[in-house]
Amino acid sequence: MRWRRLRRRCRKVIGGIPLPEPFSAEELCSRLAGERDRPLHLLPFPTPTAPGTPSGMWLVAERGDYIFYDSQTSLLHQEHIIVHEIGHMVCGHRSAGDDQQLYRMIDIADPESIRQALPRIRYSDEQEQEAEMMASLILEAAGRIPAPTLPSGMLSGLESAMGLRTARHPGASWRRG
Repeated sequence: MRWRRLRRRCRKVIGGIPLPEPFSAEELCSRLAGERDRPLHLLPFPTPTAPGTPSGMWLVAERGDYIFYDSQTSLLHQEHIIVHEIGHMVCGHRSAGDDQQLYRMIDIADPESIRQALPRIRYSDEQEQEAEMMASLILEAAGRIPAPTLPSGMLSGLESAMGLRTARHPGASWRRG
């Protein structure tokens, strides 16, 4: 998927999200729960995550949604994980199937009540790229992370020469949209 098109599509979705000011992932979850008229619970994973296991997961259950996140990482990373899972939610992503190993990881007593689970492990598929872009753009809009800047000097010249971008003068900012 082309990054520019992905970014534009994500910005359109973000335009319909009630971002709180001042921003907090918890308040965003509260607002989304109200808008969706469906409980949304934020819960840390019961044990620290390990390589190859998800750092976050959105679970859709009969009586509400659950976002699990790794609480053993920095606060900014925790927020990014949570907002990434929100990205899955607001983009309407669907899981490829159930994963009993994931359910055991969070000790789900009644896996039949789970409608879908989207773990945050890989970044290669389109849904993961879109959720990652959503998280980055939401945190950028909230002032949590800086907006991308235009590369200057040799890198910019190489990008222009390779047709990856049109030549711009140094110091020009990225065009929105």
